[in-house]
Amino acid sequence: RYVSTFRPSIKREIEKSKAQWKTMGPAKVEVPSPKNFLQKHSKEPKLPERKKEHDSRKMPALTVPRRTDHPLMGIQSKKNFINANAVAAIMGLAKKPQPIYVDRRQGDKHLLETSGLVPKYIKKKDYGIVPKYVTQRNEEMKRAQKEHEAHALESLKKRAMKRLSDEERDSLLQGLKKNWEEVHHEFQCLSVDIDTIPKKMHKEKLESQMKQLEHDIAVIEKHKVIYIANE
Repeated sequence: RYVSTFRPSIKREIEKSKAQWKTMGPAKVEVPSPKNFLQKHSKEPKLPERKKEHDSRKMPALTVPRRTDHPLMGIQSKKNFINANAVAAIMGLAKKPQPIYVDRRQGDKHLLETSGLVPKYIKKKDYGIVPKYVTQRNEEMKRAQKEHEAHALESLKKRAMKRLSDEERDSLLQGLKKNWEEVHHEFQCLSVDIDTIPKKMHKEKLESQMKQLEHDIAVIEKHKVIYIANE
């Protein structure tokens, strides 16, 4: 029978890589003694024993007079408490009632100050004043807009561009709208049955014209300032 020459080396490698607990448990395990059985309350945490310190404990301060204490005798006051109380009641300020509100018919009362119904913020000194950062941002935006307009004017002068006046812009917009109405009227007059190629081509042409006119009208309405090249 054929036997491999590498069999002993492979056997040694397998024994090295195999752990003891992968077969039948670790070898030579100590068997627990039967005397060490689990007892009741053995797993509960045990607190340290309380030390008795009667000598070091201090007695609390007494709030009640002792039985042997005697009150001070012979002390008299010449103050007229009746007149003093009357003067304090006359000269004292009356207590203002705390503002409340009732939200249910059962009479549930709540403080009015914390309800959000009292206009506190309008009484502030800076109420209604524009914050500094907002004014600063607006100034920066205006400055940037002026610089952009100046740069655009310079570039337009170099390119010989002309700005459309408001009257020319309005007339151009009205003309585009009129053309759209004419094309739309022609589109509405088309026959219902479009069964030939020329009819289909004519319909597609009208649709493309309407789309282009709508795009031009939207562009002119969106931009108030329009420049055109000089001819």
